[in-house]
Amino acid sequence: MPHTVRIWDLPTRLFHWSLAASTIGMIVTAKIGGNAMIWHLRLGHVVLALLLFRVVWGLVGGRWSRFRSFLYSPRQLLDYLRGRGRPEHGAGHSPLGALSVFAMLAVLFAQVGTGLFSDDAIFFAGPLSSKVSGDVVDAATRWHAELGQYLLLALLGLHLLAIAWYTLARRRPLVRAMVTGDHELPEPLPAAVDGKRQRLLALAIALACAALSWGIGRLGNS
Repeated sequence: MPHTVRIWDLPTRLFHWSLAASTIGMIVTAKIGGNAMIWHLRLGHVVLALLLFRVVWGLVGGRWSRFRSFLYSPRQLLDYLRGRGRPEHGAGHSPLGALSVFAMLAVLFAQVGTGLFSDDAIFFAGPLSSKVSGDVVDAATRWHAELGQYLLLALLGLHLLAIAWYTLARRRPLVRAMVTGDHELPEPLPAAVDGKRQRLLALAIALACAALSWGIGRLGNS
C-alpha cells in the first residue's frame, strides 16, 4: 500500500519554480540584449536573493530540503549506480539528483557573481564593475558571457532530460511532487515539517535575502 508523504515544503516549492522562471528570464533577456538588459540585471538580483535563500533554507528548512539529507559519500553514489539504492533515494534527492542540485547552485552562483562585475562596454555594466580592476572585469565578463553561460545551458538540458527519464521510464512524477509537495512512497518515511511557523520563518529569510541582494546592487552607487 503506498504512503503519501510530504517531501517538499511550500518554501522549497516556491523557490524551485521562482528560480526556474527567473533563470529562463535571465537567459532570454541576455539573448535579446539592448534595453532587455535592464531586466537581465533585475532578474540577476532576484536569482541572487533566491540562491542566498536556498543556502539558508538548506540548513533550517524541511527535512528533505536540508543539505544534510542529500549529502552522499562516493560509496553511496556507487551503490546507487549499481542498483543498491535506499528507500530515501526515492523520496528526496537521489545521489545523482544531489550532484545535479549542487552543480546547478554552484554554476548559478558563479554566473550571478560574475555578472555583478561584468561589463560588455555596450549594453551592460554590472553594479560592482567599477569597484575592481579592468583585469577582473575582463575575466568576469568572459566567464559570464562564454563558459558560464554554456555550463548553465548544459545543466538545464541535463536537468530536463533527467526529469523526462524519471517520469517516463521510472514512473516517478517528479514535477507533480514539486507542485503538491507530496510523494507516493512504498513505505513510510519522515515527512517534512510544513506548517505556518515554518512558512513564516521562510518569509523572514526570503525578505532578508532580498534586502541583501538589493544592498549589493546599491554598492555600485556608493
